[in-house]
Amino acid sequence: MPSTGEAPEAAPSAPGAPATAEVADHRPLGQILVDLGAVDADAVEAALAEQAGQSAADRQRIGHLLVDRGHIDQPTLATALATQFGLATVNLTRSSPDTSLLAMLTREVAEDLDALPLRREGAAVVVAVADPTLPDLAAILSQTVGAEVVLAVSPPGELARARAKAYEATEGLGDIIRAFEARAGAPAQEETTTVQVDANAPVVQVITRIIETAVVERASDVHIEPMEDRVRVRNRIDGALKEVLSLPTSMSQALSSRVKIMAGLNIVERRRPQDGQIETVAAGRPLDIRVSTAGTMFGESVVLRILDKQRALYGLHDLGMPEDVEKEYREVIHSPYGLVVCAGPTGSGKTTTLYSTLQTVKSDEINVMTVEDPVEYVFPDINQMSINETAGLTFASGLRAILRQDPDSILVGEIRDAETARIAIQAALTGHFVLSTVHATDAARAMHRFIDMGIEPFLLASSVLATVGQRLVRTTCTSCAQSYRPTPEEMDFYERAGGTRADDDVFRRGAGCDACNGTGYYGRIGVYEVLRMTDAIRELVIGRAQTEEIRRTAIDEGMSPMQERAVGLIDEGGTTVAEVMRTVYVV
Repeated sequence: MPSTGEAPEAAPSAPGAPATAEVADHRPLGQILVDLGAVDADAVEAALAEQAGQSAADRQRIGHLLVDRGHIDQPTLATALATQFGLATVNLTRSSPDTSLLAMLTREVAEDLDALPLRREGAAVVVAVADPTLPDLAAILSQTVGAEVVLAVSPPGELARARAKAYEATEGLGDIIRAFEARAGAPAQEETTTVQVDANAPVVQVITRIIETAVVERASDVHIEPMEDRVRVRNRIDGALKEVLSLPTSMSQALSSRVKIMAGLNIVERRRPQDGQIETVAAGRPLDIRVSTAGTMFGESVVLRILDKQRALYGLHDLGMPEDVEKEYREVIHSPYGLVVCAGPTGSGKTTTLYSTLQTVKSDEINVMTVEDPVEYVFPDINQMSINETAGLTFASGLRAILRQDPDSILVGEIRDAETARIAIQAALTGHFVLSTVHATDAARAMHRFIDMGIEPFLLASSVLATVGQRLVRTTCTSCAQSYRPTPEEMDFYERAGGTRADDDVFRRGAGCDACNGTGYYGRIGVYEVLRMTDAIRELVIGRAQTEEIRRTAIDEGMSPMQERAVGLIDEGGTTVAEVMRTVYVV
């Protein structure tokens, strides 16, 4: 191959700037892309031929040509450019810029240079750029921000979205922070202990904005985390944390104090963890916010669990169960007695499945009661109880109380110990329908979880109707979905999980857009397996068979494992191999 695209100029960096992430690579860009396995040599040659036929005024760079022709995507080009110039890459879908740095670079200048200041590294400022080939880019940025600059490469679309969001989100926030610092003293001084409670106080405005942003972005949790050099704010959206704001360390104590006041907690106590609750309205929606505080190295970490009181309750058909799995599950839950257990790690959607099940089985002819920690969704026609360990109300004692209330169906939020497990099993054996959850990786391991708690296998075999293994996977954003080529590691995982398709067009992922907040994903869907207590499974449980033997027998009898459903979602373009690797385990 005679040529493979432009060779790099000297890597642009400010005089005296800290060393870049890697040594510059003097191979032509096209050769780097070929060596990365991102494109074949014929595509590069075709792009070079097209480039040679363009006029000097209209001539496109080889990388942009390959993107325009669909041979590579923007993230791949960014990786190649970073390799060529010895720079780092940055994922702006997972982090946000330090708010205080945005004042160094006006929005207009940032757009002109296609750049975004991110963070400080010593005396230098790390700046994300889309095109490191621009002449003297680092020197221009260094002169503009008044500090040494280290460049990092980001895909242009991702950078544009992050820049727009950063400047819009912090519009007016700089004035609020300056007003706070004027009240509390200079940032370098000891933090103020003054409690600000009026509605116009800067810290009140910041907390209000944090909560409103979380609601708009569909966040389930907000993390306010004091770091050594800043306060990091992250939102958990569709199960993944994303940094949305960076605040000065001088605000750390005031932020935690404001949340504590809202939650009715002790603002003086900073050593011990505290839990509380906030009822408020944000972005026009009534919210129930659970608050947890814990002391860390640099201050109090605050986590807000946001429960939207107006959220719609999912029906079983909305959870993501395939038609045959949903049919089988409906048969199980319409039994008048027995135990059904949902298994999965924290955040896998177990509570949502239980609530959808309650919505299906409840009627005016039966008494449905729950004991939960906490009650996350209020049913108007179900008797719900929230545990209070301080007052001595645990899952076990709450379940005992429920059994004296003439229940037909019972939901136990979680079976955590042997006492609760024994009472739940006894309830199932004495004519009650019981729903609950356990922490186990899959449906087969849920059986052994009870045995590990000390439950006799014969009791388990007689009471359990089915165990349900589940995960939540993020779904590909339909607004920006495009074909992509999985990495060798992803293909190996896909094949081990049972995948058989190798056509590149089968694999789709989101490129990132405004609809999905640049992540490439929008929403989540459940991945399920239902293991019914058949005669064969019952014999294995009584005989204390190994988990893998129970699992193999269930599959032989027709159970579709979670991995099979996950592969189906990949083949349908509903999610990505990387997302399944993150959430669904293949053992």
